[in-house]
Amino acid sequence: MKIIVRDVPPRSVWALEKAGIHPLLAQLYAARGVLDPSELDAALAHLLAPASLKGTAEAAALLADAIAADKKLCIVADYDCDGATACAVALRGLRLLGAQHVDYIVPDRVQDGYGLTAPISQRVKASGADVLITVDNGIASFDGVATARALGLQVLVTDHHLCASVDGQIALPDADVIVNPNQPGCSFESKSIAGVGVMFYVLLALRAELRARGVFDGTGPRLDTLLPLVALGTVADVVKLDANNRRLVAQGLKRVRALAMPAGLTSLFVAASRDAAAATTFDFGFALGPRINAAGRLSDMTLGIECLLTDDANRALELATTLDNINRERREIEGTMREQALLVAESLFEDASNAPPAICVFDPDFHEGVVGIVASRLKDKLHRPAFVFAPSGATGHGHELKGSGRSIPGFHLRDALDLVAKRHPGVLLRFGGHAMAAGCTIAEEHFEIFEQGLAQVAQEWLSAATLMRRLDTDGPLKPEYRRVDLVDALHHEVWGQGFAAPTFSEEVEVVSQRLVGEKHLSLKLKHRGDPVDGIWFGRTEPLPARVKLAFRLDADSWRGERKVRFLIEAAEL
Repeated sequence: MKIIVRDVPPRSVWALEKAGIHPLLAQLYAARGVLDPSELDAALAHLLAPASLKGTAEAAALLADAIAADKKLCIVADYDCDGATACAVALRGLRLLGAQHVDYIVPDRVQDGYGLTAPISQRVKASGADVLITVDNGIASFDGVATARALGLQVLVTDHHLCASVDGQIALPDADVIVNPNQPGCSFESKSIAGVGVMFYVLLALRAELRARGVFDGTGPRLDTLLPLVALGTVADVVKLDANNRRLVAQGLKRVRALAMPAGLTSLFVAASRDAAAATTFDFGFALGPRINAAGRLSDMTLGIECLLTDDANRALELATTLDNINRERREIEGTMREQALLVAESLFEDASNAPPAICVFDPDFHEGVVGIVASRLKDKLHRPAFVFAPSGATGHGHELKGSGRSIPGFHLRDALDLVAKRHPGVLLRFGGHAMAAGCTIAEEHFEIFEQGLAQVAQEWLSAATLMRRLDTDGPLKPEYRRVDLVDALHHEVWGQGFAAPTFSEEVEVVSQRLVGEKHLSLKLKHRGDPVDGIWFGRTEPLPARVKLAFRLDADSWRGERKVRFLIEAAEL
């Protein structure tokens, strides 16, 4: 492990401090690329204009016409938290704006797979719908869109994923309207907006269109009530928190902390034993998001969507409790699979220093709904690109394996799959994804060919420097910043993907150490001569008397007193 200290541009720090920002926050923001205090203004007025998101005007016109004609609308969702929140935002928002007939369909992860397929389009038509709207999917659904259009449906695709490439050229489905910041010709600056954010922007444009048509007296219904859902989906989808995404999340958090949120979110906080009044992005990413995602992984995402849609507090609590139970089951399955996957992976090498450049694991008892999480755990532990496969549960596809992969910085996983497909034609039946996460389907008989093919690409692309685990930190912590009020201030800010939560690093003295709960290392440290408690969750090996640690700040309560403690992330040994 190599602990790295981020560069901090002094001019940016000076500009931020001059604007009245606390020196510690100024340092942290400058290290994350904030150049001007205006980037930190979370006011709704500073959101990027909907008109700059290509397709919003056309989408607004299509939906306004459909509402005026009393047409039936059907949302085709996705089975992750972004897709579920996008679906809930679409239904709630369209109903607020006057749609009388709007419903949804969510694909089954096992039987339907990802995206708008031809059979799903047929189900939408059979439901009596006139307009099909995708959320968080559809940009690569050529057959599904073509089938829908052939059946007489109007199709609006709202998505944020990268466009497909056909023969080296970007290709788009033949939808009536496409809203996606990553489509050609779109000038929208926030290319990392989540699917739920794209749908929220469509609703903003629709309200403006209806206002222009004289449908509303005044400005029309308030859509900011949807921002808690937008914030949850944005954080849970682990998209880069650029300035616009941070504003969306900040506005959602503001309403959650004021307890102004849908009943389902309130109940999810209760089920997760979290305090909504002090909500953080950590709660969205590690408490609420996994409970929504669990439904799509092990059961039916309809449960998650219905939890986000209901306004009945009792019904919301019932659904949230069910989701919590499913998430507990997911954790048990994941734990068993992770242990088995690590055993398989470790059998491939004597120690971590000579691990192969890419890890591929398959077990016939694995559950396809959890392979992505297990791949992420393998990647974290071994610092290698990792793919985990499980048998397909889809009817008639028992001979196929569903795989999910996670990568490390410097290794573009989707491009690697593309090269494997070119070198080994026919092995990859389907694949897609991004730089850091991807999925694929292969025949079971081709597992070893895939494993060797991916390892070969990794051998060619990965260098010793890339394979060295590194952790970017904010350097030493001044003693005067080791205060509970500053810990609370840091927790109040918006942190996440691409805008990492503060992690400090420096050499400390280890006064004493002991195991608690059999798997966590409790520490008594000396930091700059002062005593401070520390905890390293999941660590059992002892530390030397002096060691360079990377740590986050936390406030621990004991007998009514709150004290700062260090949450240890890593050690440079």
